[in-house]
Amino acid sequence: MHGKNIKKLQEIEEKYNKLSKFLTEPAIIQNPKLLQKYSREQKQIEGVMELWKKYKKLQEELENIKVMLQEEQGELRELAEEEKETIQEKIKQLEQKINLTLLPEDKFSHRNAVVEIRAGAGGEEAALFAADLYTMYTRFAEEKGWKIENIHFHPTDMGGFKEIIFVVEGRESFSILRYESGVHRVQRVPATESSGRIHTSTVTVAVLPEAEEIDEIEIKPEEMRIDTFHSRGAGGQHVNVTDSAIRITHTPTGIVVQCQDERSQHQNKAKALRVLRAELLQLKEEEQRQKISRERKTQIGRGERSERIRTYNFPQARVTDHRAGVTLYNLEEVLEGKLEQLILPVIKQLEEREIVSDKT
Repeated sequence: MHGKNIKKLQEIEEKYNKLSKFLTEPAIIQNPKLLQKYSREQKQIEGVMELWKKYKKLQEELENIKVMLQEEQGELRELAEEEKETIQEKIKQLEQKINLTLLPEDKFSHRNAVVEIRAGAGGEEAALFAADLYTMYTRFAEEKGWKIENIHFHPTDMGGFKEIIFVVEGRESFSILRYESGVHRVQRVPATESSGRIHTSTVTVAVLPEAEEIDEIEIKPEEMRIDTFHSRGAGGQHVNVTDSAIRITHTPTGIVVQCQDERSQHQNKAKALRVLRAELLQLKEEEQRQKISRERKTQIGRGERSERIRTYNFPQARVTDHRAGVTLYNLEEVLEGKLEQLILPVIKQLEEREIVSDKT
C-alpha cells in the first residue's frame, strides 16, 4: 500500500482512539450534543478502521510466514509458500477496499446515492444490458454491505429495463458510485440475432447525491403536480392492479419522477420525493458551479451523462474504461460486481487531470 495511505490510516486510527476515549468521559456522556457529535464522527470512520485492523493482522501473519520460510524445508516449506500466496492475495483485495474508503471527500461524500439507469441506442438489447448493469451494481452493493431501495422501473417483455431508478443506502455509496456516471457501451451478439452479428448498444447511468436536510431543498406543494397510474412489476414480481403508482411533475423545472415499487400511494410518493430532491439538488449544484467557476472538461465525482466511459465487449470477455485507459479481460467477474479494479484507476486518472487543470 502507498505510504501516503498508510500515514492517513494511522491518523484515522489515532482519531478513532481519541473519540473512543471521549465517549467514556462522564462530561461527554452527560452532554447530549457532544455525545451525538463524537458518536457520529466515530461511526463515519468505523468501516475503514475495521479494514485497517484486518490489514495489520494479515501483514503480521505474512511476516510470520516469511520467518517460517527461512527456517523450514521440504513439505513444510511448500505449505508455507502456499499460505504466503493466499495471504498476499487477501492483502491485495483488502488494499482495494481500503483505497476506496480513502477517496477524496467533498460535502456529498457521505450521502446515499440515487442511481438512474436508462437504455440508450440499441432497442431491446440496450434494455437487456440496462438490466445487466442493475444486477452488477446490486451485487457490488451487497459486497459493500449497502442496501438497495428500488424507486421506479420500466421493464420490457424480454426481462430488460428501459429505465430503472434506485437508491443505494450505505456509508460512502455516493462517493464511490459517482464515478459510474456516463455512457456504458456494450458489444455482443443479441439473443434475438440468428446470424451471429455483433451489435453495439448503449446505456446511460447517472448517479446523484441524495438530498438529506429538509431545508436543503424546499419543494412547495403548489409546485408539484401529482398523478396516479397503473403499473406492472419487473419480471416475475407482483403485478400492480391498483392506482398506487405515483408520478410527480415539478412545474418550475419540468422534472418528472415516478415510483411504483410499493403498493401504497403514500410510500410511493415518499420515494418519488427522494429522487426529486436529488434531481433538484443536482440542478442547484450545476447552476452554482457555472456561476462560481469556469466549466472544466473533467470534474471529479461528476461524470458527464453524455460521456462514454466504458465498453463491455462480450466476444473477447473484455471491458475497457476509456477515462483511465484500463482494459481487463475478466468481463464476467466485473458484471458479478467486482468493480474496485476499474474504479480505482479511474479515480487516480481523474485526480491527476484535476491537479493539472488547477495549475493551468
